[in-house]
Amino acid sequence: MVSLGVAAQGKDSKRERIKALKTAFITTELDLSSEEAAKFWPVYNDFDDKQFEIRHRKMRGLSKKIEAVDSMSEKDALSVLNQMEALDDELLQNKKKLFSNLKPILSAKKIVKLKKAEDEFQRKLLKQFKEKGPKK
Repeated sequence: MVSLGVAAQGKDSKRERIKALKTAFITTELDLSSEEAAKFWPVYNDFDDKQFEIRHRKMRGLSKKIEAVDSMSEKDALSVLNQMEALDDELLQNKKKLFSNLKPILSAKKIVKLKKAEDEFQRKLLKQFKEKGPKK
């Protein structure tokens, strides 16, 4: 069992700490051979970095617009909706690319286990956050 302790830190160091915990968790859950790990991690890290960019950097601009939904016109709301759909499509395409890139590296069973491990890691992280509350 991997402890998911994340102390109050700067955003980048906090992200790096979470990424290190996630790496350890996934490595344990997938039981990767050294050969698999050598091929898997560069592919997965590229995917994870792209997902982060899409979610956090691109979505940041949209968040302000979404907050102002009550005062926007229908035309502006449609524009925001289209941008949201484009971001969701980009996330999905990135995930499909990951699966495609992993098929020559891992068995289908391990790729499914990866999804399970990612979900479990997120659940544990959220549970810990709820139990300890946000650190200031």
